[in-house]
Amino acid sequence: MPLIIVEGPKIESERKRELAKKLTDVASEVYGIDREHIIVLIKENPPENVGVGGQLIADRSGR
Repeated sequence: MPLIIVEGPKIESERKRELAKKLTDVASEVYGIDREHIIVLIKENPPENVGVGGQLIADRSGR
């Protein structure tokens, strides 16, 4: 049972539905298995929990 994990910023529920559907469709086609066997896990990471270049995204201004 393939598991697809996506980590990124918070997005609206409708966008999550779209993401889960599209990832499931592609994985089902590539693996040649039914959609019901594909798991998509969306992990949201707020900017204060993510560092880029040694600096929290929440602290970066204008980038």
